[in-house]
Amino acid sequence: MALQYNLAKVYEISENDTEFALQIVTLFLEEVPEEMKSIKLAIEEKDYSRTYAACHKIKPTLDLLGMDMSYEENLQIMSWTKTEGKRKEIKEVYKSLKDRIDLAIKEIKKDFKL
Repeated sequence: MALQYNLAKVYEISENDTEFALQIVTLFLEEVPEEMKSIKLAIEEKDYSRTYAACHKIKPTLDLLGMDMSYEENLQIMSWTKTEGKRKEIKEVYKSLKDRIDLAIKEIKKDFKL
């Protein structure tokens, strides 16, 4: 039973196509960890536009996979880029987002035997 993600939206838009669901989670596993590295680096360098771009790229995937808390934290980081806030305040949000995504990755790999 998935705790970190929810495939309800994926199955809804694909009419319960399990092949499509596998494509979506595979895409998540391939792209999101790379984007998370970009976000981390961009935050450290206070590169607001790069941070925003990476967050924007993963936003639809987090929504599609029903990762509501991760989605909200991602929005917080995007908002931080708009206000060009202090780095310290956003590091905790990033850490929490990263932890949630890592758990989801572990869960997806187990659930889909990847």
